[in-house]
Amino acid sequence: MASRTFSKALRSPLGRQLASPAVQTRTFVSAMGALRATAVASRTPARPAQQQVRGVKTIDFAGSKEVVYERADWPKEKLLDYFKNDTLALIGYGSQGHGQGLNLRDNGLNVIIGVRKDGKSWKDAIQDGWVPGKNLFEVDEAISKGTIIMNLLSDAAQSETWPHIGPQITKGKTLYFSHGFSPVFKDLTKVEVPKDVDVILCAPKGSGRTVRSLFREGRGINSSFAVYQDVTGKAEEKAIALGVAIGSGYLYKTTFEKEVHSDLYGERGCLMGGIHGMFLAQYEVLRERGHSPSEAFNETVEEATQSLYPLIGKYGMDWMFDACSTTARRGAIDWTPKFKDALKPVFNNLYDSVIDGSETKRSLEYNSQPDYREKYEKELDEIRNLEIWRAGKAVRALRPENQ
Repeated sequence: MASRTFSKALRSPLGRQLASPAVQTRTFVSAMGALRATAVASRTPARPAQQQVRGVKTIDFAGSKEVVYERADWPKEKLLDYFKNDTLALIGYGSQGHGQGLNLRDNGLNVIIGVRKDGKSWKDAIQDGWVPGKNLFEVDEAISKGTIIMNLLSDAAQSETWPHIGPQITKGKTLYFSHGFSPVFKDLTKVEVPKDVDVILCAPKGSGRTVRSLFREGRGINSSFAVYQDVTGKAEEKAIALGVAIGSGYLYKTTFEKEVHSDLYGERGCLMGGIHGMFLAQYEVLRERGHSPSEAFNETVEEATQSLYPLIGKYGMDWMFDACSTTARRGAIDWTPKFKDALKPVFNNLYDSVIDGSETKRSLEYNSQPDYREKYEKELDEIRNLEIWRAGKAVRALRPENQ
C-alpha cells in the first residue's frame, strides 16, 4: 500500500522543516513518524493538566447510552474491606485462572487455587508461587474452604466435573464464571446451578495472559459482567467488585446469554476464524497470480498487523483510512460493501449456529474426546506448516527487535 502523499504535509511548518537541509539526514521512516505524530496531536484533544476523578458514568455509544463502571470506583482499600470475610476459591489454572488468580493475589485478597494434585496445572501454580497447603489445594478442599467459587475450568471440563462439583456449591456460597457457556447451554452441558446461591459472571475481553499483562502495566482490560441469579440482592455489586479485583479497567453490563452468544460468534468470526480465512484467501490468490511468498505475506499480514490494525485500535477506522494514500482509500471504500454483502450471509449462518447450540454441541463433543490434545496438536501443526505462516516466521525474524 502506498504511503500517504507529502504534498499537503510539506505545506505545513513541520513539512517545510523536514524538507530543509538541516534535517535531510533523517530517514523517510522517521520523517513519516514525525508527520503522523503531528497529525495525531492535531486531532487529539489536549489532556487536562490534572487527571479528572472518574467514577460510574453514563456513556453515549453511538446514540445508545450505557452505564460504565471503572476501576476508580473500587480502590484497593475498598476491595479489601468488601471481601474481608471471603475466601475466593479459583478452580482451574489455565489461561484465565493464571491471570485472574495472580491479579487477585496482588490485590491482597484471600484467594486460593483448586486443581488436581501433581497435574500440569498444579505444577504451573507452584511455579507461580502458590504454596501447597497454604493457598494451593485439591479441588474439593478448595471448594470447601471457599465462599466465592470461581469456576474457571474449560467449558468441556466444567460439563464433565459438574456432577461432582455442583453438590458442593452450597447455600451461602457464590458461584462465579468468566463465560456464560455452561449455565446458558445447560441442556447440553448439564450444568444446572443451585437455586440458593448468587451466580455471577465477569468476562475479560482478552486472554488470561492479557488480563495479567495489562494489570501489571497499571492499565486494566475491558470486561463485561452479568448476573444469572441474585439470591442475596448483592449479586451485581459483587460481580462489579470482582471484575475490578481480577484486573478490569472498565466494566460493561450484559447478560449470561448475550455474553456467550457474542463470544462464540466473535471468536469464530472477525477475532480468529474469519480473519484467518481472509488471510489465507488473499495470500493464496497472490501466490497463484505469481507473487513471491514474502510479498504475499507482507501485503496480507505484516502491513495489516504492524501498520494498519494498530491505527484502527488506537484511533479508529477513519483515521486509518486518512493515514493511507488516496488510491488506497478509494479502493478500500469501494470494496467494503462488496465484502460486507458477500460475508453477511456467512455471519448470519454463524450466529444461527451459535444460538441453536450447534457450536456448543460441536465443542463439547470434540473437546471431551480422550485424544483431544493429540488431535488439536495435529491441527495446529497443519497451521504452523502452511506456507503463509512459514513465510511469516522469516519476515518476523527480520524485524529490528528480533535481530
